Amino acid sequence: MMNTIEELKASIIEQFGTPCGVIDLDVVERNIKRAQELCDTAGVANRPHIKTHKSTLLARMQMDAGAIGITCQKLGEAEVMADAGITDIIIATNILGAAKSGKLSALQKRLPLKVCADNPVTLQAYAKAAKAAQRPLDVLVECDTGQKRAGVETPEQALKLAEIIKQDPDLDFAGWLFYPPLNGWQHTQEFYNKVSAGLADLDLEAGIVSTGGTPNFTHIGKLEGATEHRAGTCIFNDRMMIDVGFASVSDCAYQVFTSVVSRAGETRGILDAGSKTLTADTGGLAGYGYILEHPAARIHKFAEEHGFLDLQDCNDKPAVGDIVRVIPNHVCVSVNMLDQLVTVRNNEIVDAIPVSARGMLV
Repeated sequence: MMNTIEELKASIIEQFGTPCGVIDLDVVERNIKRAQELCDTAGVANRPHIKTHKSTLLARMQMDAGAIGITCQKLGEAEVMADAGITDIIIATNILGAAKSGKLSALQKRLPLKVCADNPVTLQAYAKAAKAAQRPLDVLVECDTGQKRAGVETPEQALKLAEIIKQDPDLDFAGWLFYPPLNGWQHTQEFYNKVSAGLADLDLEAGIVSTGGTPNFTHIGKLEGATEHRAGTCIFNDRMMIDVGFASVSDCAYQVFTSVVSRAGETRGILDAGSKTLTADTGGLAGYGYILEHPAARIHKFAEEHGFLDLQDCNDKPAVGDIVRVIPNHVCVSVNMLDQLVTVRNNEIVDAIPVSARGMLV
């Protein structure tokens, strides 16, 4: 017989205390399957981004479901994943710190990595690391088609970097890395068409054309020539993914179980989850999370260990001692605050798994 949610709450606080990060494995598995099916239907490979969960166990579940490899944000994450036997890895940022510290060279000696760059300074650091590792390094050129984050902004700049890579004996050109804005896929196609034509003059081929982002599952497969897609948040989902229409509340596998520890005023209260649990990243939304038991309540302010509740719109207000479940605005940063995730099925605790790659900043 399935336990009730109140029985699960009692088990969580008795065994782990609050606040506590909890994932529902049934929802996780459903989300993994959905992402894989979206990629399969679009005819592109699935390369999930592990920055969301930072768990070797969950990365292996994604691989077992059909992913060809993984994406990491930092070299340290890749080290943890490599230790778990995962070898097909893209690191999707300029990693100058790792390159200059010797960490990139050390891992490149162990397995052939794929890295990305958007400038000659990074390429120079990569070449030195690859030379020290005595193994050429595969490099993707990151292209910005509207996000205004990292990435070259013109096809001409992209091709210039591809030419630098070609001329360096310690680097191999691997392809293009894109993260199109939701309204930027046509521009991305035009950008890609121009760099593809330019590659012929350089006698190069893009073995990988990678698109990214959970919200971009809406457009997956729309870039003609794309070979794979990188998405991270979709394994758990969060309030931002609900806001953009990708997920519903029932698709949110990660929740923070937190206790109401104070009700000093009629329309206010305090949770024991603050900025060190849910984080201050609003993701552009009002408040700092969605409370399942009290949707009209608003977490309107944080201290480090306090979540400040505005209860003026709640008819049914929580009491001191109540445990509530919060879907954070941005799940990736919340998970990175935790050493472990408690896994559950049917409102029963299954295990506690380590967030193995948390805090890997280099």
